[in-house]
Amino acid sequence: MAGFNTVWEIAQFPLYQIWLEGSFRAQIYAISHCTIGDVMIAAVSLTLAYVLVGRGPCSHRRFWATALATTAFGVAYTVFSEWQNVSIRGSWAYRDIMPLVPPFGTGLAPLLQWTILPLPAFALVHRISRA
Repeated sequence: MAGFNTVWEIAQFPLYQIWLEGSFRAQIYAISHCTIGDVMIAAVSLTLAYVLVGRGPCSHRRFWATALATTAFGVAYTVFSEWQNVSIRGSWAYRDIMPLVPPFGTGLAPLLQWTILPLPAFALVHRISRA
């Protein structure tokens, strides 16, 4: 997830106000900070999913259920975090070109990030574990 999220953070960066207003140093810090946060979200989401879905005597049979639960936790946290940091705290801002998803005005790019990226990460782990 770290590699996938780093690429995604760089790709979606122009959708944030810091792209226009931040110094190069601030931009590098933001990308690094957000990528580390993404890794932490993934780790916590995976841990919760494993505890609730993936453990037990046939845990290998629950691989994709664990992947789905991890994705759901990541999406839920992202919706909360984006709302809190954009609307409440003002920690960061979207540019006017960021598509927003109701009801909380979540940016489409971070929502897609947590909807799309876990699948290739889990598929890669699944492929390696079967080899």
